[in-house]
Amino acid sequence: MEATRGFGIDIGGSGIKGALVDLAEGKLIGDRIRIDTPQPSTPEAVADVVAEITGQAGWDGPVGVTLPAVVKKGVAHTAANIDHKWIGTDADALFAKRLGRGVDDVAMLNDADAAGMAEIRWGDPIAKRGVTALLTFGTGIGSAVFQDGKLVPNTEFGHIEVDGHDAEKKAAASVKDNEELTYPEWAERVNRYLSVLENLIWPDLFIVGGGVSKKSHKWVPLLDIRTPVIVASLQNNAGIVGAAAAAAEGIEH
Repeated sequence: MEATRGFGIDIGGSGIKGALVDLAEGKLIGDRIRIDTPQPSTPEAVADVVAEITGQAGWDGPVGVTLPAVVKKGVAHTAANIDHKWIGTDADALFAKRLGRGVDDVAMLNDADAAGMAEIRWGDPIAKRGVTALLTFGTGIGSAVFQDGKLVPNTEFGHIEVDGHDAEKKAAASVKDNEELTYPEWAERVNRYLSVLENLIWPDLFIVGGGVSKKSHKWVPLLDIRTPVIVASLQNNAGIVGAAAAAAEGIEH
């Protein structure tokens, strides 16, 4: 029988969020649970928080978990905005052991890939056609690229070089807060980043997500690029929803 509920956990640089998900609707069931990302964000410390969130929710089924990292076959190969001890960690095995589950009951994904999968499935149908790039603006910039709805996993377009800098060091939402930029000032940086990216991959659509998508009206209308831009319909919950679906369906990359 097809699962109608799932559980997803989205690990970010500042917070770890989890929730029960209605897999028919692509929506959270009840409130999400959020705990600050431990500092340092070592694999063991993060695993403890994931176990705490899963326990608080009383969930004993498969769990989908996202990482701000390249994840291949359950192993983290990079560490963007989390402790570098993640590099080379078998995250599947780590979480399975900490949660008392089999490795087949844990699905590990890159955070932006999970968010993108949710948007393709439950968001605007236009995203299923042509080349779509979802970008999450948070502590860093995550990317997920789709061709006719099919994911190209583990793209790292938040790290392309723009004007001599790693893009996310200038245009992430955290930079806006840290440098106390106004929305117009930050939107100018986002616009520059998107203009460079669109000339690299020539997408048909950009979807912008992450926490700052809740204030999209303050910056998205200021963007002036060739590619159409829409706001993630699931906003900052997309990663949780995508992770829950991946766990229920046994999807990993």
